[in-house]
Amino acid sequence: MLIAGPCVIEEENLTLSIARRLREMTAELPVQLIFKASFDKANRTSWDSLRGPGLDEGLRILGRVRQQRVCPVTTDVHETYQAERAAEICDLLQIPAFLARQTDLLMAAGRTGRAVHVKKGQLLAPWDMEHVVGKLVAAGCKNVLLCEREHSSATATGQ
Repeated sequence: MLIAGPCVIEEENLTLSIARRLREMTAELPVQLIFKASFDKANRTSWDSLRGPGLDEGLRILGRVRQQRVCPVTTDVHETYQAERAAEICDLLQIPAFLARQTDLLMAAGRTGRAVHVKKGQLLAPWDMEHVVGKLVAAGCKNVLLCEREHSSATATGQ
């Protein structure tokens, strides 16, 4: 499986274009492409950085990617009320690394019936992810994906 796409949704035509190009690039590969773009990039460094179009418009745009059968879609959810809304459109819900331990968010995502992808928090030991899985399973989630996130300090220093 390959989860790929722009960090944040900027506008509809660009989002659709990127999704189509990713589909073309992976068409002959033995991978399942899942298009990922955030409707709200809540963990920006600066208060005035582009965050995205918001929940309603962002889900509408992701819905267009899915409707046009470009590929399955996913997005980050940051708050409990977003999980059910995103599950109406997305094939997979993603929990950002900085929220990987948030019980209420994990439970809300787990109750949607969608697969849930959790990025491991940077300060979370790998073996502590069993608690993340336990919360999702307790909420009824049957498909859990876990991944390690890149360590930005290694990227920043060129290591």
